[in-house]
Amino acid sequence: MSKFKQQALAFIRDEEGLTMVEYAVAGGLILVGAVAAFSTVGFEVDRVIDLIGAELTGIV
Repeated sequence: MSKFKQQALAFIRDEEGLTMVEYAVAGGLILVGAVAAFSTVGFEVDRVIDLIGAELTGIV
């Protein structure tokens, strides 16, 4: 068996590398979820501030 083939098989069998990839994918999914949540909250806060500003405009 050639050295390249041995190294390729060792890489495929190495579970440590797979674990790192799994952590990277999980981290990416968590990041996407956090960005989506903060974006939604940000839009809601902006909407409430606009409503408060509209109500206060009539008072002043």
